[in-house]
Amino acid sequence: MKPVALDAMGGDRAPEETVAGALLAAREGVPVVLVGDEARLKEELARQGGELPVVPAADAIGMHDAATDVRRRKDASINVAVRLVKEGEAEAAVSMGHSGATMAAALFLLGRIRGIERPAILAEIPADAPAGRLFLIDAGANADVRPGHLLTFARMGVAYARRLWNLEDPRVGLLSIGEEPTKGNQLVLAAHPLLKRVPGFLGNVEGNDLFAGKADVVVTDGFTGNVVLKLAEGEARTIFRWVKAALSSSLRGRIGGLLVRDALKTLAARMDPAEYGAMPLLGVRGAVFIGHGASDRRAVKNALLRAHRLAGSGLLDRLAHLN
Repeated sequence: MKPVALDAMGGDRAPEETVAGALLAAREGVPVVLVGDEARLKEELARQGGELPVVPAADAIGMHDAATDVRRRKDASINVAVRLVKEGEAEAAVSMGHSGATMAAALFLLGRIRGIERPAILAEIPADAPAGRLFLIDAGANADVRPGHLLTFARMGVAYARRLWNLEDPRVGLLSIGEEPTKGNQLVLAAHPLLKRVPGFLGNVEGNDLFAGKADVVVTDGFTGNVVLKLAEGEARTIFRWVKAALSSSLRGRIGGLLVRDALKTLAARMDPAEYGAMPLLGVRGAVFIGHGASDRRAVKNALLRAHRLAGSGLLDRLAHLN
């Protein structure tokens, strides 16, 4: 099997957590190759008592660098990782580093799938839906889009839900401020009739519909989608902090906390972004995943597992025949 190429220098906690996550994924059967500073990565592997192949990269793009640096810094670890995909040496590329640089590297080195003008990020968010989550697209790749782009996003989201989660007839919603087709901004009003071409299109969905499972695939522009994603993650953290404070505020609360501790741990794991690892950039000619900069080893492991699963799903072939 071809390995998943991990930008092991990407992220706030690299290379310790990236190497640890790669070793965890390898133990679950995912072939992984580390990309980055060879000496540092081999030192970290030795410290953690593991072995993985390393592809040297002399440079690394930091969080404060410009995304466009990928054009001139050809030996940056994210460029090397994506180049392995382009050259057929890796089945997917994963980075927990600079998201803009990862998108730029994917576009510059892999290019767009024919017929897809704007690649988009798909995010999985816990919800009361058949798959246990909703698929939000775009979650941050395109702040400004045209109505036709939302049609493509919807089709890519449907293909993802079918291939990766075996949803035969995923329900599709267009994020708006009201259910009526006359509600929304100019983008939503223009996109609504276009999305009627997508099987399973329900019409508009509102913010309070998202977690109730009214739709499986929710379509929006990248600016709005990224706000929704970060709002959901932030609210989940706040709610659990409130619950923890309430359970520790009295003797009765502490006793109750002991009784529900296991259930709360299960719920917290389900809502933890680390459970989903990273988000795929759909629409480029290769499997590329973008993770959180603060990702720990569990997030890295799950990102690698998802990348491996997507690469073997046939999704990329399906996306190549959307139009």
